[in-house]
Amino acid sequence: MKRIMLKLSGEALAGEKKTGFDEETVRGVAKQVKQLVDDEIEVGIVIGGGNFWRGRTSENIDRTKADQIGMLATVMNCIYVSEIFRSVGMETEILTPFSCGSFTKLFSKDRANKYFKQGKVVFFAGGTGHPYFSTDTGVLLRAIEVEAEVVLLAKAIDGVYDSDPKVNPQAKKYDELSIDEVVEKNLQVVDMTASIMARDNKMPMWVFSLNEENSIVNTVKGKFNGTKVTV
Repeated sequence: MKRIMLKLSGEALAGEKKTGFDEETVRGVAKQVKQLVDDEIEVGIVIGGGNFWRGRTSENIDRTKADQIGMLATVMNCIYVSEIFRSVGMETEILTPFSCGSFTKLFSKDRANKYFKQGKVVFFAGGTGHPYFSTDTGVLLRAIEVEAEVVLLAKAIDGVYDSDPKVNPQAKKYDELSIDEVVEKNLQVVDMTASIMARDNKMPMWVFSLNEENSIVNTVKGKFNGTKVTV
């Protein structure tokens, strides 16, 4: 495997606090990603903003403005996490679809590819740059654009289930299923827009728990304990 796109849940990075960051958790992620980079695997990263902002739950904020705040939350997350990555010995760059002054650089496929070839971890912040699109859509869009081989979805849950395991103790976990099944059964691996993008562009997605020890490295190395969504 040469190039992967890793989606990190903002809530998962917050640890038990559920908000902000848990530095020990983030350092654990950084150390795993460094193992991949040392093995010459190119890593792109998208981070959700849920540890800072859940604007869609409010009825008092315009949806466009709420989504803009969410995009900025992902920029903050990427700046923080990229610095932790640097502290363990990696080089990083942050790309956004809109100008953030000197904080980030504007996204282009050529720029991303240049950084990958330099051995840098590339953070894709700010989603698509447009409201009404989630970070799910953002990660699929960037993965397709930079021709990643797979999207790795590191979540607080260890795979895809036929119902919510927190509500239904009898929920069945899938080891593997097709993207067509995900769309047909509305399984919410990612949102529907992202699911259709994955299907139409034949982009596989692997879902696993960030909380399991060494789960990112194990997933890439083939010791996989989650759900593979195939195309």
